[in-house]
Amino acid sequence: MPAFERHVFVCTNVRPEGAPRPSCASNGTSDVHTALQQAAKAAGLGATVRINKSGCLDQCEHGPTVVVYPEAVWYGNVKPEDAAAIVQEHLVGGQPIERLRIADTCLNAKNCPHRG
Repeated sequence: MPAFERHVFVCTNVRPEGAPRPSCASNGTSDVHTALQQAAKAAGLGATVRINKSGCLDQCEHGPTVVVYPEAVWYGNVKPEDAAAIVQEHLVGGQPIERLRIADTCLNAKNCPHRG
């Protein structure tokens, strides 16, 4: 089997109630993961793209968070209905979806305006 061309990681981290940072899992990442898997399969990408659940990606304020490698494109506030666009436009068409991208100034930044 050839190596995967892309890996898609979907944060499914769970935090307890009252944690200082939000939890991606409480925002429906299970549905996002399932929708991405179904859209990738429907597009015939099963042999070239791997959709994985991940632990915390440390972009909690932007959750649900999805990252696509090897391009290192980070998506935030992803909803299940965004899955088809991510698959068709990005994974098939090679064009990241700008409306979903997390700004570079927010990635791993303590001073991101979204961080509480």
